[in-house]
Amino acid sequence: MPRKGTGHRQSLGSQRLTFSPFPRSMAMARRNGFSNHNKDKTEYSDSSDSEEFEGAVQADFVFFDPKPNDFHGVKFLLQIYLDTKEWDLSGFVDIILGQPTVGTVVKIENDEDDGVYSIVNALNLGTYKDKKCILEHKDYLLKLCLDGDVRNKLRSLHVVNLPPQLLPPLYGALFDEIDWATEDEPTEELQNSFCFKFYLIISKIYKHKNASQNKGKMKIGDEAVIFVKTEDVIFLELSSWSFNFPLHAQQVTTNEAGTYLLMGLVMAVEARKVPIFRKQLHVLTDE
Repeated sequence: MPRKGTGHRQSLGSQRLTFSPFPRSMAMARRNGFSNHNKDKTEYSDSSDSEEFEGAVQADFVFFDPKPNDFHGVKFLLQIYLDTKEWDLSGFVDIILGQPTVGTVVKIENDEDDGVYSIVNALNLGTYKDKKCILEHKDYLLKLCLDGDVRNKLRSLHVVNLPPQLLPPLYGALFDEIDWATEDEPTEELQNSFCFKFYLIISKIYKHKNASQNKGKMKIGDEAVIFVKTEDVIFLELSSWSFNFPLHAQQVTTNEAGTYLLMGLVMAVEARKVPIFRKQLHVLTDE
């Protein structure tokens, strides 16, 4: 992949948005749990008004560098990033959008609302350690995990049902940009800030209410864990350590989804395992 320049734009061609009952119920339940939405929100699930809808719609996805006018779209994706904690989310979004050389937002070609369907980036928390949002972020993390050596943060957020075929080029772009930043950033200090050793990943999963109990209490066909993001299956396998924890933001209200609890998932992955991740992600999404 060639190094990107200012105003980077990469078209991924036409991809399908697939709607199946369980993921769609999760997406709709979570969206209905939000209040005071701004106009710049992702609305693709509204293409179906029927609860029984199963199918796909075509969409042309495009990768862009993060820009200031993506503020509301990115903030919407991050609304429950730290569960229900009150923190300087706006300041956090400003940091993300202020690092255009490493990071990508995904949009739909010619979308009138210019909605953000996904964002992926990596921040060195030490670089912004004095910012209010990072101090609050660190406080939240320290209450969850005790390993103070993991400082580099990889962040990926996208709407439910984002085509998995987008994931290899999306993560490929991110890790390529990190490599380039170690050589292309204007100062040695900035170059060194992208020489990551670990990635700390905070994500979410759905865990069956009876997963920790006798398996006889689970219905045949029920999964103990449902991953919200496809790539987390690989991140978890490659992680040096991980744990999950209950979240207060439980928006799931449908009968089927009500048997699952939304849980936080924290994973630490060594940077040297990125090539393995990229290879396995291609295999997983080609299945």
